[in-house]
Amino acid sequence: MLTLVTGGAASGKSEYAEGLTLLSPGRRYYLATMRPCGPADPEFAARVARHRALRAGKGFQTIECPTELRNVALPGGSAVLLECLSNLAANELFGGAGEDAEREILAGIDALCHRARDVIVVSNEIFSDGVAYDSGTERYLDLLGRLNREIARRARRVVEVVCGIPIYHKGGPHE
Repeated sequence: MLTLVTGGAASGKSEYAEGLTLLSPGRRYYLATMRPCGPADPEFAARVARHRALRAGKGFQTIECPTELRNVALPGGSAVLLECLSNLAANELFGGAGEDAEREILAGIDALCHRARDVIVVSNEIFSDGVAYDSGTERYLDLLGRLNREIARRARRVVEVVCGIPIYHKGGPHE
C-alpha cells in the first residue's frame, strides 16, 4: 500500500511515518535521500543524528538513495520508508535526471510499490509562504507540487501532519 505523509518543517511527519512503517510486517527499509553535506555542516550532522536516533532499535535497514530510486533492490513483502521526496526531487532535478526528474521519480515509486508490501513517502509542505523565488527554485517547487499530487492520486492513504496531529485527506489510520 502506498501512503503519502506531508507536513511542514518539524511537524512530526517523520516520526508519524516511522510509526506507520513499524505497523507493517516484514523487513523495514529506510531510504535516505539527503545528499551528505560532509562533517563541515553541523546543522546537517545534527539533523542526520536526530533521524538516526529516532530509528535506533526499530529494525530499519538504511539505504542511501539520493538519486535513481528505481535501482533500489528490495525483497518482496518489505516495508519502505522514503525520507524524503523533497530531497529526492532536488537531487534528481539539479544533479540527476534533470528535466526527466518527474518521470524518473514516479518510475522509482512504481518499482518500490511493485516489490514492497508498504511504501510510505514523506514529503514537505513548502508551498504556503507566498515568496517569489528565482527560476531554479520555481522549477523545483513546480516539480515537487506535481510529484505530491501524482503520488497522492496513486496512494490509498494521504496524511498531513500538523503540530504532531495526523489529518487524513484520503484513507484512514486503519487502511
